Amino acid sequence: MSPVAEDSTGGHRAGETGLIVKVPEAEPVVGGWREEFDSSAALGIPAHVTVLYPFLPHDRVSDRVLGELGELFGSHSAFDVGFESCGRFPGVLHLAPVPEDRLRSLTSAVAGRWPEAPPYRGRFADVVPHLTVAFSQDPSVLDEIEAKVSNRLPLTARITSVHLLVFDGTVWHDRAEFALRG
Repeated sequence: MSPVAEDSTGGHRAGETGLIVKVPEAEPVVGGWREEFDSSAALGIPAHVTVLYPFLPHDRVSDRVLGELGELFGSHSAFDVGFESCGRFPGVLHLAPVPEDRLRSLTSAVAGRWPEAPPYRGRFADVVPHLTVAFSQDPSVLDEIEAKVSNRLPLTARITSVHLLVFDGTVWHDRAEFALRG
């Protein structure tokens, strides 16, 4: 789950990193909603499913860590994922990926290798893969967005890589991309 916006930086700290799979196929469906209702869009984060946030602090992401990430993700095959429906967390509307097992596998692999970087700082017992569309404490706002987004589903995406992003205090930047096998 993406952190809820606390200020103009979404509560992110300079030097934080995260691992995501980008889903450009979702931008035509959710991009406008994300721009209005998800502060991470304004911070440079495209439509995505989080693999692991936060990852290691930027100053700990050495060439060795980058090499290990490349090997880890390179041992996983590329795959297709569908987004057929919306889901909800408290105050959050998201697209639910189907199947989700390959995304869970990526998260488990990274968290298993770097246990000092538990997903979402260990806040959630079960990390549910999702693509955030909007944050709002007003359920009627989420209902309206869901109705409009649902009319444009399903969509399918090909997941071929994982991106390491770093936050510079203002926006998120791509630091590295790791290809999945195939």
